Amino acid sequence: MPRKARQKSRTGIYHIIFRGANRQEIFHDNQDRFQFLQTLGKYSSLYKVKIYAWCLMCNHVHLLMKYGNEDISITIKRIAVSFVKYYHFKYNTTGHLFEDRFKSENVETVDYLLTVVRYIHQNPQKARMVRKVDEWEWSSCRQYYQLTSVTRLVDCNLILNMFGKDQAIAIKRFKDFNETVNDDRCLEDFDSDRKRLTDDEARVVIKGLIGEVEIAQVKSLPREKRDPILRRLKRVEGLSQRQIARILGVSQTLIYRA
Repeated sequence: MPRKARQKSRTGIYHIIFRGANRQEIFHDNQDRFQFLQTLGKYSSLYKVKIYAWCLMCNHVHLLMKYGNEDISITIKRIAVSFVKYYHFKYNTTGHLFEDRFKSENVETVDYLLTVVRYIHQNPQKARMVRKVDEWEWSSCRQYYQLTSVTRLVDCNLILNMFGKDQAIAIKRFKDFNETVNDDRCLEDFDSDRKRLTDDEARVVIKGLIGEVEIAQVKSLPREKRDPILRRLKRVEGLSQRQIARILGVSQTLIYRA
C-alpha cells in the first residue's frame, strides 16, 4: 500500500522528529552533535529554511522549522543523507542509521507554535537528563535566553516578539513561559511508542539522581544508603531494572528487593 502523502502546513511550519533506526543512538559524542548542527546550518542556509527550535537527544532529533525554497521533505532528506555519510565514514558502518520516514506535524496556530517550542526545550528535562531546561546545551533554549550556546541557528525574533518589543522583557516573559510545568503532548504517537531510555540517556539520568556519588561507587555503598537510591531509580519512567543493574554493576535481585 502506498504511503499517505504528508498534508502541507498552511503556515509552512512543521514540528519534525527523526530518530535512529530501531531507536539506536545517533550521537555518540560531541563531535557527532557538532557535525549534525553544522549540516543543519549548511542546508537551512542553502535552501532558506527558518529554524525556530531544535533539540538533539541521544537517539532522536526535534526540529521546528519553516520550509524555504523547496519541499521540507527534500531538505530533511539532504540533512539526513549528509550526516549518514559522515557517520558511516567515522564509525566504518553501513546500513540504515535513521528510520525510513521522519515524523512531522503541521503547526498552524500561534498557540501551538509556542507549545511546540516549549515541548522541544523541555524534552531533556522531562527525560530527567537535566534539572533545568537551560542546563541541556544541545538545544536552542540557551540561545533564546541569550546564554552561551553551541550554535546560533535559530531565528529567535518571531517567538520573542510575541512576548514584547523590549528584548530584556521579552526574554524574561519567554523564560517564564518556557519553564512552566505542563502536560504538553506533541507528536503523541512517537512519545507513546518510545518505551525505554538508551543506555547513554540512562547514565545521564542515573548520574543526575545520585548526585555526588559516582556510578561505580553505588554497588559498594552500605544498604541503608544504596537502597533509597535504587528505589528512586526504579520510579524513573523508561528505565528498566535490567538496565539499572547493567549500568551499576549489581544484580537485578538486589534492585528488586530494594
